[in-house]
Amino acid sequence: MQKQVIVIKLGTASITDEKGIIKKSVIKKVAASIADLSKSYNVVLVSSGAVGSGKAFIQHYKGTLSERKAAAAIGNPILIQLYQKCFAAYEIPVAQALCERHHFSNRSQFLQLKETFEAFWNNGIVPVVNENDLVSNVELKFSDNDELATLIAIGFNAQQLIICTSVGGFLNDKKEIIPVIGKIDSTVMGYVKTEKSSLGLGGMVSKLTFARLAVSLGIQVIICGLSGNNPFVDALAGNNGSIFTAHQSNLKARQKWLASGSITLGSITVDKGAVKALEQRRSLLTVGVTNVQGKFTSGEVVQIMNEEDKIIGVAKVKIAAEPLRQSLLIKHVMAAHADDIVLF
Repeated sequence: MQKQVIVIKLGTASITDEKGIIKKSVIKKVAASIADLSKSYNVVLVSSGAVGSGKAFIQHYKGTLSERKAAAAIGNPILIQLYQKCFAAYEIPVAQALCERHHFSNRSQFLQLKETFEAFWNNGIVPVVNENDLVSNVELKFSDNDELATLIAIGFNAQQLIICTSVGGFLNDKKEIIPVIGKIDSTVMGYVKTEKSSLGLGGMVSKLTFARLAVSLGIQVIICGLSGNNPFVDALAGNNGSIFTAHQSNLKARQKWLASGSITLGSITVDKGAVKALEQRRSLLTVGVTNVQGKFTSGEVVQIMNEEDKIIGVAKVKIAAEPLRQSLLIKHVMAAHADDIVLF
């Protein structure tokens, strides 16, 4: 029987002290808990902390882009060496996997990445993932590791996504952990502050944004802390943190990739009649398109907007932007096939 996939994301504040030094005791606990999980799951560990642990080596560190890149390059080997040492106690090898945004936006590269991770799991290896900050393009970066972990979870068809935080879970206005959250609505968002860790990029707003995407695509999300001896097993049992329950999703793997991994390069505005047709799983015809924005070619992914400028989905288009604009007066030209459209 094939193991289910679980993705675990560790934030900078969860594994480092206020000076950015990695807490070895925490990494030992992480290794022990993942060793336990590995008996039942194929595990992906997305770990922040490279910049935080490398910044001490940069004189007069101010947090500029080049300094962050340099700190990440210094911190990544420090981080992976500690993971290797701690997992070795359980005879589990680890692999460093530095990813870039195009590994997810390009379908063929994404499938190759997925095959590589399957090779890790088939050989009992735990991949430790981070963004390749040194060479990543500013315009094509992950917003943070919450996004990276979510894209991996969606793309690899994970059943669980655990996001660790220093506050132990999702808190209400009384600073109490909410154990189960069925819907991320305005009430839930109202509890969130916008502060970010001084060492990391993410915050609770980011976690909720990507948790909402993950649960909408059928993945249970848990936001938890690292307290206790077996934090991840405790989290799955409902004894650590907050569980965001998954919604039912009938999307195929390729459609999930369209909804999450692809990079949108423009937008198409559609009228109410087209919205209704799309909801009935029909293809998008030019008769329902009222506006085309951006520059894109055939086969690229664009956002679908309604007449209120709300994003309602994404589509892989069959026509480039300029020919599409010229085709708006022709009623029955197919702009995107139903199989290449995902509504949110």
